[in-house]
Amino acid sequence: MLPTKAPVKTCLINLLDELIEHDGFGSLKVDIRLLRRGQKEIIIDCGKQYRFVVDFQPASNDANNNKHHTTD
Repeated sequence: MLPTKAPVKTCLINLLDELIEHDGFGSLKVDIRLLRRGQKEIIIDCGKQYRFVVDFQPASNDANNNKHHTTD
């Protein structure tokens, strides 16, 4: 796990715990969009919005082809 992902995961887990403990209805929405220079913006919406920008490595076509290809 990249260090830049840790705050996002921590926020998601904390919000999910709050929703589960809440005595009523709740919702949790996550939007992810591509930015320039190998980054993504992650917006977590749970009444309030939490915004994160994280670095990522795009998957190469060769890696994707190998994942989905099986041999018997």
